[in-house]
Amino acid sequence: MLAAFPVEENGEMEGTKQKFGAFPFKPYSIQIDFMNALYDSLDKGGIAMLESPTGTGKTLSIICSALQWLVDRKQRKNNDSSVDKHQNGTTGDHSGPDDEPDWIRSILGNKKVESPKKKVKLKKRHGFRSKKCDKTGIEESFNDLFNHFREIEADYNVYSREQNNPTVKGDVEKLDDKEFLVDEYESEDEKSGLSKRKNGVCCGSSSSDSEEDGHECSDEEEEEEADFKIYFCSRTHSQLSQFVKELKKTVFASELKVACLGSRKNFCINEDVLKLGNSTFINERCLDLQKNKKTLVSKKTEIGGRIRKTKASSGCPMLTKHKLQKQFKNQMTDQGPLDIEDLVRLGGSLGTCPYYGSRSMVPSADLVVLPYQSLLSKSSRESLGLSLKNSVVIIDEAHNLADSLISMYDSKITFFQLELVNSSLEGYFQRFQNLLGPGNRRHVQTLRILTQAFIQTLCNKDDTNFVNSSIHEELPSGSECSLRINEFVFSLNIDNINLVKLLQYIKDSNMIHKVSGYGDKIVSLQNDSTTLQEGSSILSAFRALAGLLLSLTNYDSDGRIIISRKKPKDCGQQGGYLKYVMLTGEKIFHEIVNEAHACVLAGGTLQPIEETRARLFPWLPPHQLHFFSCGHIISPDNILPISVSHGPTGQPLDFSYNSRSTPNMVGELGLLLCNLVTVIPQGIVVFFSSFDYEEHVYTTWKEAGIFNRIMKKKKVFREPRKNTEIEIVLKEYKESVENGAVLFAVVGGKISEGINFSDGMGRCIVMVGLPYPSPSDIELMERVKYIDSLGDVAQKSNGALCFDGDAHTGFEILRSCKHKGREYYENICMKAVNQSIGRAIRHINDYAAILLVDTRYTTSSLKNNFSHPTNKLPNWIKDRLICNTKNYGEVHRLLHQFFKFHKNV
Repeated sequence: MLAAFPVEENGEMEGTKQKFGAFPFKPYSIQIDFMNALYDSLDKGGIAMLESPTGTGKTLSIICSALQWLVDRKQRKNNDSSVDKHQNGTTGDHSGPDDEPDWIRSILGNKKVESPKKKVKLKKRHGFRSKKCDKTGIEESFNDLFNHFREIEADYNVYSREQNNPTVKGDVEKLDDKEFLVDEYESEDEKSGLSKRKNGVCCGSSSSDSEEDGHECSDEEEEEEADFKIYFCSRTHSQLSQFVKELKKTVFASELKVACLGSRKNFCINEDVLKLGNSTFINERCLDLQKNKKTLVSKKTEIGGRIRKTKASSGCPMLTKHKLQKQFKNQMTDQGPLDIEDLVRLGGSLGTCPYYGSRSMVPSADLVVLPYQSLLSKSSRESLGLSLKNSVVIIDEAHNLADSLISMYDSKITFFQLELVNSSLEGYFQRFQNLLGPGNRRHVQTLRILTQAFIQTLCNKDDTNFVNSSIHEELPSGSECSLRINEFVFSLNIDNINLVKLLQYIKDSNMIHKVSGYGDKIVSLQNDSTTLQEGSSILSAFRALAGLLLSLTNYDSDGRIIISRKKPKDCGQQGGYLKYVMLTGEKIFHEIVNEAHACVLAGGTLQPIEETRARLFPWLPPHQLHFFSCGHIISPDNILPISVSHGPTGQPLDFSYNSRSTPNMVGELGLLLCNLVTVIPQGIVVFFSSFDYEEHVYTTWKEAGIFNRIMKKKKVFREPRKNTEIEIVLKEYKESVENGAVLFAVVGGKISEGINFSDGMGRCIVMVGLPYPSPSDIELMERVKYIDSLGDVAQKSNGALCFDGDAHTGFEILRSCKHKGREYYENICMKAVNQSIGRAIRHINDYAAILLVDTRYTTSSLKNNFSHPTNKLPNWIKDRLICNTKNYGEVHRLLHQFFKFHKNV
């Protein structure tokens, strides 16, 4: 268990003050306090939550404190080693630990054993380190040898997908069907009588990085293994790039080794793979290329009868030359910290893969910068070879950590994917049933039964004749239902199937690749491109099925199965689906903090901390959790937060769900903005609750002529739905702010989460209403019910929860909650508000107005005993909030005085 540490009542850490000479500027007092709090937290170990408002230099403070602590730790360790050597009377290398067991000495005799702290051999086959040697210095090789033979078998079995290569396509079509025949399989425990379902099997992950990588190099190298690391992770690649840019400002950039990891989609430079666009397809194609790296020989007959042989490699051309990978790594070391864009440029210039090249830096790195998924998902950590033992984990932007963590363990399969799997299994079984052994035949038939049972749950009563299911009698067409795992499997009569054994078969037999390879061949021979048009491949459909089956082996209370029978609105949608939703992250997070020396959650606004503690580490007593929060660096005169309860005509502004779209409310909001553009200089950012509502407001304003009135004062820009278009819009907006511009943005969109509106880009932030999530979201309501029951001995009813498409059921659930569930629902809204309004103040001399437009932001209490939203605001805003304005005229006067003052300063 992690070490506990004391916390004073005011949240200040007990500890000595440190000097942080690496800070490139003169730090503010709150930055010094933050760095000292982080340093002390790392020194003592355990779990800490550190809160510093956006715009206070949090990233740079984390870098200078954490890396200073790492350097000091290394220095202390070196000093201790020197003392030990001096006391032992030797300055040479030790032949091995003094506490070697007798049986080890009898085997090794007088052979020298290299200390595990020295250089260890690292396999480059996977692009990351092998398991670290234990204290005896001996590396167990049986598992590596076993995995090596498994890879050879996979290389032999997996069907090469070079369908578009004219050199090999003809040969592929002539391959014998035996290529797709699954080798006879019989598990070790066929007759051991295992239980049908094991509760508590390790949670699965939807990450494609969890797939076994086939990248291998031809030799092994010796490399120094860093015995202690700091892992820094954030939600987006852009935030990681910003971290690396800040790191380059410090002396640590030249003193420490840094590895920056990311997804294949962000790193890939193989145009044939990258053009697939979809992350899943890119991952699958990359993995297939690594498994199919044999050289194919094609014979061509030239004029004159001479036969000429040509060679074509089925592997990725960016990984054919190991020397280039080594050169890539050397340049990474020489150039210092590189972000994803730098690594992609370097890989492109050398013609070698930056994805695997960056992974090769992990073993020797002192600092590893990586996205949430790569660190928080256990399967991704194992795939990347990340060991958290004795290391530090720093999770930035941790305000939504609990929800982000559990979402990584969700699994989903669509109706179309189920049909694709079912037809593939049916065709495969018809072709090979007489050739399959009893073990394979039994498991393939079991998969067919499961797939058909899942299909039935998504069909109408008359659509299928597979098996009977009680769900059909309860779930009307077009609705959604959620069930516990046991309810789901018993209702489908599949509770007698040993899912653990079936998953072991899927893993060991390689049948997914066999069946999907055979299906791909049939599709190619028929020139049928339906699969790609539907946005799914046979292989990805099988992986989705395996992910759902793995989810069904979790504890019954850990999650819910969502059954959606909604009809597709148009031909481009896929219709119904089955989805497993994880509800608790306690066990997942425990694996991380129990291995790491320290785990730090950092963010601009981490309140309420009790919700995070209850959901992620309830075993830790509140008094042992270190929480630090600092104020903002700006002067009180530089911010003007106002709750706006009435519009220019005196009408109350109520943007609750039932009234926000009425003509009167949309019109009053338009008049408000027409007045704001006359008094606020430069840029205004207006946040709406959703893209649909922003579209409704925009359309109504254009028809009413309000939009033209706004355009006379400021140019209007709108946040695009496609992330690829955001940079263009932001560039045009930034170029227009000096002459006046308005940007319509959406809460929860890309602009609200990671874009900074410093200076003129954000002189005013307008928050329209309270962006509560839709209560018609069945997954959200299941989380609300679960959180409301945390700490209760008596669990809530196990009955199915059904939605008919409206929000009535969700509101009933919220009304029935005692406290925690409603509090969680409120927190989701206000965390989104805080993220959005915090985009404006980015440095000490910045200034901005913040308008909270809704009567519910005033001092009056909310109905149904919901806590007041202003209590969820950050202290630096809440303490300065003006919420007693009686009319819009008073708001207009305050804005005029505020900007007149800053114009004259």
